[in-house]
Amino acid sequence: MSWDVDGGPHPLSGRRSGRSELEPGRLPEARELEVLGWVLAPEAPMWVFLPFVWPAEARTWVPDRSTRWQVDTTLDGSGRVVDVECHPVTEAEQETLEKDACADLARCGLPPRPAGRLWFLRPVGRFDDLDSVLDHLFARAEARGVPVGLSAAFVELCAAELQAAADAGRPAAPEAGGAD
Repeated sequence: MSWDVDGGPHPLSGRRSGRSELEPGRLPEARELEVLGWVLAPEAPMWVFLPFVWPAEARTWVPDRSTRWQVDTTLDGSGRVVDVECHPVTEAEQETLEKDACADLARCGLPPRPAGRLWFLRPVGRFDDLDSVLDHLFARAEARGVPVGLSAAFVELCAAELQAAADAGRPAAPEAGGAD
């Protein structure tokens, strides 16, 4: 388990530089990775730890050059939309979100994540997609009485389950010895 702080980004990111007004999943490198079977890691706060515990051979990252957008909608007294404004999340707002994420990680006993990365994951083991992996993690937590949510117990359970799934998906090592 690690944030792979010494490892480099996926080679596809080398062809891109500079800030983009595109959202994370719309970046060209994200779309290229998707074609190769990678999925953008969930951005929901409860999954902030997921790239840390995901098996290293099934995760990668690219520099985050995307823009997050905030949409503000104003409704009138009867619930009709009267105004919509869309603007980029400011650098200060993004820093606050990152500090909050790192504080959540610290409460779970994990080190802060490196800022400025978009994480991509591949399903592990017998799972065909990321949703089925997450469903499995939910089911295992429920079966073991571990509350689903950002906690040290849930992180530990996820780490163990992901490693077991990855190990089960690897080809068995050939037996030592030879034929008689």
